[in-house]
Amino acid sequence: MEAALVERLEAAVARLEAAVASGASLALAAPRDLDVPAAADPVIVAYDEFVAEAVGRLNTAAEKIGGKVLDATKVLAEAFAVAKDLLVQAKQLQKPASMADAQGFLKPLGDVIAKATAMTEGRRPDYFNHLKSVADSLPALAWVAFLGKDCGMSFPTAHVEESWQMAEFYNNKVLVEYRNKDPDHVEWAKALKDLYVPGLRDFVKKHYPLGPVWGPVGGATASQPKAAAPTPKEPAAKAPPPPAPPSAPLFTTEKSPKSSRPKEGMSAVFQEISSKPVTAGLRKVTDDMKSKNRTDRSGVVSSTAAAPAAPEKTSRAGSFSFKSGPPKLELQMGRKWVVENQVGKKTLAIDDCDSRQSIYVYGCKDSVLQVNGKVNNITVDKCTKFGIVFKDVVAAFEVVNCNGVEVQCQGTAPTISIDNTSGCQLYLSKDSLGASITSAKSSEINVMVPSGATDGDWVEHALPQQYIHSFKDGQFITSPVSHSGA
Repeated sequence: MEAALVERLEAAVARLEAAVASGASLALAAPRDLDVPAAADPVIVAYDEFVAEAVGRLNTAAEKIGGKVLDATKVLAEAFAVAKDLLVQAKQLQKPASMADAQGFLKPLGDVIAKATAMTEGRRPDYFNHLKSVADSLPALAWVAFLGKDCGMSFPTAHVEESWQMAEFYNNKVLVEYRNKDPDHVEWAKALKDLYVPGLRDFVKKHYPLGPVWGPVGGATASQPKAAAPTPKEPAAKAPPPPAPPSAPLFTTEKSPKSSRPKEGMSAVFQEISSKPVTAGLRKVTDDMKSKNRTDRSGVVSSTAAAPAAPEKTSRAGSFSFKSGPPKLELQMGRKWVVENQVGKKTLAIDDCDSRQSIYVYGCKDSVLQVNGKVNNITVDKCTKFGIVFKDVVAAFEVVNCNGVEVQCQGTAPTISIDNTSGCQLYLSKDSLGASITSAKSSEINVMVPSGATDGDWVEHALPQQYIHSFKDGQFITSPVSHSGA
């Protein structure tokens, strides 16, 4: 038995050395400061063999293409290496009680996924379909976060298949575009698909059908490092009371008629406007005030008349235009919620949703949407004076081409992206403070975070929108502009 294990280890090491030598990723090298060597676990050895073969094939095709395709493939290899480290670490840690407790444990994987997503943002880069295929496929590795049937995720095997279905749209575009043009691109796309289906799917089904194997109860926790809180078994150490809810909640909808509190926030503003008569405060126009009866006015336009003032320059994000269509709030094909062209609706809500579905909001104005459940991802596109409250997203939350939006995350979100948007107020819960926030071509972005005090106040942080670029030592150094009060 030992001789067979040594033989498998030598084969796995040889494949890993070949993959690293070819430039796949240095992240596939030895594990990172782990107490128990990964080589001692036959399942981890099988994982190494699977990754060395499948990712090695993908990297070989990427090297022939080069450029950004190779860069994205290296990020993918890094993500698979991080997933391996998490599997090794899980056997030494106590199983988290909830997804919120596992945020710190999963942060390294979220950072790599955010790195891949960042490669697809901004002006559409070369080989966009390749980059998007990689970025949309990496959430499949989130199966390592499966904590049980009640955690809000599909079982690991189903999660891998569902995640790949989201990436397959762009992967098929690569196959169609290069089918008769370049066999290297076709091989890369086929290798990417085989990596997940059947590759990763079958590996997870065989070795981890019920999720990662966790350490014994009472061991070190997998939660994000925090100050140790007293346990209920120690009556002498009294835990501090939980922070009170914010004095002015971001959104107040009419979804809960039992509440007797007056409306606040955006709902209060819109209610005040709509409750007053449209003509209140307007003076009556008498006959002597009409232009036809005024002697100081004539119908001749003077050549010396002042030219009309130039219209005030509007923000880039607010200058977009789109054709307004009928309002929609519906689930399409059981996978995608579509919310379109909603105007003046403060009580929009999506209740029956799950982590396999996505939400796309488009062309809404003066409205508020509440998402009561976990979904895969949320995109808000071309909306004005729009508010959204959501709990948990598995992949990412995106705001694109918007003007004056307010966003509140009550649960967790690994990635938040704000693109070409003017005016965004983002409220993060204590469980979502580890989110990676990416902004591009946007202004007036303010992030509100809990103060940590018992009064439950919010602390506002403005994200920089101006930068200084200086050329030093042969390269440009970029830093945000600092406005001191002096």
